[in-house]
Amino acid sequence: MKEFRPARKRIEVSVGESVRIIRELQELSQSQLGELTGIPQATLSAIENGRVNLGVERAKVIAKALKCHPAVLVFPGWEVQLESAA
Repeated sequence: MKEFRPARKRIEVSVGESVRIIRELQELSQSQLGELTGIPQATLSAIENGRVNLGVERAKVIAKALKCHPAVLVFPGWEVQLESAA
């Protein structure tokens, strides 16, 4: 088996940017996401622009609507150090 080689990180992505990127990849407007989640469009805009914290409960609701894991939204720059299990 070939050795795993992780991709190089090119840019830093904030929590709000991760929400926006995933929303846009699914071709949803903020208004449409608001309808799916019950979160007002103005709040979604504030989250995407870093004026309001996402929070765990909102992350769960938004992740469910976007069909992704909440950690993808909350920890966009998380890196796991690979170590041996022994």
